Amino acid sequence: MKLLRKYVSLLLLLGGGMLHAQNIPEHIAYTQVYGFLDELATDGVVDLSSHVKPYSRKLIAAKLQEALLKDSLLSARQYVDLKFYLNDYSNELDTLPKSFVHWTNHQTFDLSLLEPSFHYRDNYFKCRIAPLLGMDLTYNRKGLLIKRWYGADIQLDIVGHVSVWGSIRDQSYNGKYLKDSYFDSNLAKINGAKLAQSQYLNNLPGCEYKEASYGGDFSDVRAGISIYDWWGSIGLVKDNVVWGDSYRSSNVLSGRAPSFPMVTLSLTPCKWFSFQYFHGWLNSNVADSTRYYVEESYTDSTSRIHYRPKNKFMAANLFTFTPIKNLNLSIGNSIVYAEDNVQAAYFIPFAFYKSLDHLMTKGLKVENQNSQAFLMVSSRNIPHLHLYGSVFVDEFSLRRWKKDNPERNIVSYQAGANVTNWPLKNLSYGFEYTRSNILCYKHSIEAITWESNSYLLGHYLGANSQEFYAHVTYKPIRSLSIRLSYVHADKGTDYPYVRRSTTQALSQPVLGNIIWKHDEASVRVTYEIWNNLYAVVDLGYNHDRAYDDDYGTAETYLNRYTPVYLHGENFTTTAGMAFGF
Repeated sequence: MKLLRKYVSLLLLLGGGMLHAQNIPEHIAYTQVYGFLDELATDGVVDLSSHVKPYSRKLIAAKLQEALLKDSLLSARQYVDLKFYLNDYSNELDTLPKSFVHWTNHQTFDLSLLEPSFHYRDNYFKCRIAPLLGMDLTYNRKGLLIKRWYGADIQLDIVGHVSVWGSIRDQSYNGKYLKDSYFDSNLAKINGAKLAQSQYLNNLPGCEYKEASYGGDFSDVRAGISIYDWWGSIGLVKDNVVWGDSYRSSNVLSGRAPSFPMVTLSLTPCKWFSFQYFHGWLNSNVADSTRYYVEESYTDSTSRIHYRPKNKFMAANLFTFTPIKNLNLSIGNSIVYAEDNVQAAYFIPFAFYKSLDHLMTKGLKVENQNSQAFLMVSSRNIPHLHLYGSVFVDEFSLRRWKKDNPERNIVSYQAGANVTNWPLKNLSYGFEYTRSNILCYKHSIEAITWESNSYLLGHYLGANSQEFYAHVTYKPIRSLSIRLSYVHADKGTDYPYVRRSTTQALSQPVLGNIIWKHDEASVRVTYEIWNNLYAVVDLGYNHDRAYDDDYGTAETYLNRYTPVYLHGENFTTTAGMAFGF
């Protein structure tokens, strides 16, 4: 028993998951609470490093409690919002939630119908279980699309040092109410309901569809276990990850690709330094001809071969320094590799992976793996103003900076500003610009691209692109958000990446030949009636068009990058309601 106690103590010491740790993460889709915390940070009410998401529920609760101690800095609406969100994080604050229709003993458990959830707490164990149920109805001139989802969240905390959590959502897009006149076959109509696909240039969360006669079914499973303390955590999780401040889509890790399993390490040993690391198992979507199953047929004495996907892994780290209050400077690097098995070197958290890669591959005269580096800056030093930017470096050479060299470095950069509660209270507005150079995120070897499940890990537009994004958001009352937004996106020629023959592509002007354009304006109204019960109305206009180039036709590009449901000009209305998000 003494040995067991020593072993557990060592794990707790090594694992740690402080308030900044992702012990029980809050899904990045819960934009209401993420937006509220961002507002509090930009107004100077709380200190917040917002470049890594998801936040843990413990971090969110701590920041809400920090704001409560500074209630004199809050507007009347912010104070009501604060009390509203604090109720949802009661378990993290060692209390039970206040609900409308419930059965409780006021000390250890609460079973609620409004808001639907079950909570339990004692000195050693905490539990939260909540159902997920929702539906969106989307309509434009091409017909009605129905999206529905259901599932559950379960969150357990044991002795204040171990977190276990799981979430499953079964989701579907139903296209049986689409109009036949816009689709040349029933199969095209079914596929037309699948608005989220890896080749489409939209910001919808990625998924892998199952077979369905009416559209697309898919499930989203996120789960994990972590050991944590106040200064750090270590965990095995399957989740979405966002690195980089962005109000639309980060150009480093956007979180759009389907969640993937990973080993994580998070450290914040002092106020001026934090560290993030993960080693992930990605999905290559590339068949490996050397690995397969053989299925025997007992009817005709034949067999069938089922090829397995090529292994694909990723390691990444991020160092963040805070030299002065409200100024965060981050630097990190990563590598995507596709060996037969994981490589021990890439489990070293504090490493420069490109150097390790050269050590392991150059002597063999074989192709190296795919490495990247990134820089981020975030400043909230001016009251009510958040300035941020990030650079994703895929390939970089000093010779490409020379004036007589027409080649461009393979990089992506993003910059933006967001203003809150100035000059008017309850009003925020912002602007963001993203530009990615030719061949960015690409690689000559398909198995080691900056992708998982064929979805880009970075900005959804990919290489040779730019995006302008602007928004104005008004919050007149508690948990009601009215957001007016505009997006303009350009996609240039999608040049193929040919190893050691990139000069011709990189010498072309970035966005010199536009093959796809997208304009979108929308008004989105979101109201959280009770904690985790939402009503949403979205009124949107989009105009998607494409153009010929030397590699393809306008029709080819429009079909590749835009769902048929959104071809051309469309006025689209979405209305929905959900428990959960």
